[in-house]
Amino acid sequence: MADAAPNSSAAPTKRIDFQTEPSRYHHWKIVDHGTTAELIMDVDENATLFDGYNLKLNSYDLGVDIELADAIQRLRFEHPKVKVVVFKSGKEKVFCAGANIRMLASATHPHKVNFCKFTNETRCGMEDSSENSGQKYLCAVKGTAAGGGYELAVSCDKILLADDGNSSVSLPELPLLAVLPGTGGITRVTDKRKVRRDLTDVFCTTEEGVKGKRAVQWRLVDRVAPASKFDAAEAEMVAELAATVPAKQGQLDGVKLTALKRTIAADTITYSTVKVDIDRPGRRATITLTGPTEAPPASAEAMYAQGVDFWPLRLSRELDDAILELRLNELEIGTIVFRSEGDAGQVLAYDAFLRGADFHWFAKEITNQWKRVLKRVDMTSRSLVALVEPGSCFSGTLAEIVFACDRSFMFAGKRKGDNHGPAAILLSEQNFGTYPMSNGITRLQTRFLGEPESVGAAEKSIGKSLDATDCEDMGLVTIAFDEIDWDDEIRIFLEERTSFSPDGLTGMEANTRFSGPETMETKIFGRLTAWQNWIFQRPNAVGENGALRRYGTGIKGDYDLRRV
Repeated sequence: MADAAPNSSAAPTKRIDFQTEPSRYHHWKIVDHGTTAELIMDVDENATLFDGYNLKLNSYDLGVDIELADAIQRLRFEHPKVKVVVFKSGKEKVFCAGANIRMLASATHPHKVNFCKFTNETRCGMEDSSENSGQKYLCAVKGTAAGGGYELAVSCDKILLADDGNSSVSLPELPLLAVLPGTGGITRVTDKRKVRRDLTDVFCTTEEGVKGKRAVQWRLVDRVAPASKFDAAEAEMVAELAATVPAKQGQLDGVKLTALKRTIAADTITYSTVKVDIDRPGRRATITLTGPTEAPPASAEAMYAQGVDFWPLRLSRELDDAILELRLNELEIGTIVFRSEGDAGQVLAYDAFLRGADFHWFAKEITNQWKRVLKRVDMTSRSLVALVEPGSCFSGTLAEIVFACDRSFMFAGKRKGDNHGPAAILLSEQNFGTYPMSNGITRLQTRFLGEPESVGAAEKSIGKSLDATDCEDMGLVTIAFDEIDWDDEIRIFLEERTSFSPDGLTGMEANTRFSGPETMETKIFGRLTAWQNWIFQRPNAVGENGALRRYGTGIKGDYDLRRV
């Protein structure tokens, strides 16, 4: 694990920027070998996100994970020839010591929980890349992989561990820190690697971890190899993984993810297709999405030529950044209002184009990107509301935003003095399987969990312009209001929302958004919401005499021994 904890808590106030690129990396290096790439973790201990700690022993803070998330995204889009990504450490005798303990002890509670959530989303992105992007992950562990270091390893498809008497894997958060493996560690051990519960109990309460053949026997790793045969074993495992990857179609030179066009002011964030307006007194932000201004390209090759300027990719990247900006930098904003402007028919045209071009790897990656961004919206602990108004383009892929929201209101009829026609929603094939939620089913299936016939009725309406009456009758929106009631009803709702306890709202929304099947992913995020929000508040962990504060001092945490 990482350094000892300080004795005082410092609340981070610096704005966190999620935009980076390889020339600015402090902690990671991408080495492209053609069909294989190495992702080398060599953390600069002095390049911390905040002051007050050093990132010794390849430990990490959110800044390290922001770079990792960027690297994984670039491997998808800029290195499509790569079939296998090998995680390695750039340091001797340590793979990764996990989340930095000084950082965890000094960070505010919201930062800790948002940190855990982002790192989890990054690791889920690795698993999604393996499943849907034809890039498998191998973790080659030399040295200790402790806590979050092992959680990074267990997010990979396969793990190779050096059998050298030193290298080990461990999840020692409980005995050392009085917290739990917060980035999916326990869940991936039991649900992904299917380690027996009694062995998991031993593993999670053993500070020194597990080495060698026992790690293979317990299914904690897939293979061990002595130092003299480690490189050969790695090459064999890379070849085995590469053999499972199907060939990709289309130009494989990659698409460079250039910097977003973004302007940040006091109360606005403006992108090319997204604008965020922040109302601090009202504790809400409005995200306005702009539809396409021109028809889709004529061919898959023309789409590829547009690169990052291709509207669906541009919008998805900008929306993703806007959500992260609000999550980490605007903690008192409790409600996010989604609006849209544009031609709904053009949105459907782009959906149709992507379906027709899905043989091309670039089109597939854009669809995969939208799936991840929509999940990011689902996982955001803010009240989400959609306003479907005249001039809106909540159709097809963008209609998923409406279905992701806790409430949705639709304007019935036309506005006086407005040239736009009545508000409408149009559905496309993308609403019926392209973007599954973390529970493995679509947002419409989740919405209509007890009435599958409503999903069938909606599917029969693909391509039809559905007005407020249609959408309310079909259950696609919460309620429709005419011009007489619209302003007052929306105001009353927003004011009411800000009067409720943020903690209670987070708990309620997390419970209602993910009804239906339980998956490893819903378990990870559900447990994150419950476990981490509770355990990271308990004095046994974060109190002045708690384990996080006393870690590294040689003095055990002073625990309240009551079970609650």
